Amino acid sequence: MLSNPEDQKLVTLAQATLKRSGANQAAALRDSTGRTYVAVPVSSPSLNLDAVEAVFTVAMASQISGIEAVVFTGEPTAKTAVIVEFAPSAAIFFANEGSAPDKIA
Repeated sequence: MLSNPEDQKLVTLAQATLKRSGANQAAALRDSTGRTYVAVPVSSPSLNLDAVEAVFTVAMASQISGIEAVVFTGEPTAKTAVIVEFAPSAAIFFANEGSAPDKIA
């Protein structure tokens, strides 16, 4: 269980998105104003984004100015560098269903 209830909400959003979508991975992001975004991987012949990259893209399309936290679930490998580069102080968690979330950054 995470100490910040807002981070726990991101876990719930990411896991619900994973279940609902049937994707192999899902991510949830909370920006610096408290708005949340969710996404799953995007794959086509000319574009491949994992869930973290996709949720970052969705959030950036809304012109965010900062990121507080990101949670991803499902497939444990994700390209988190884009989050670290944009918001070095953002918390990044991997939440595998049935176990406590691991803090990645």
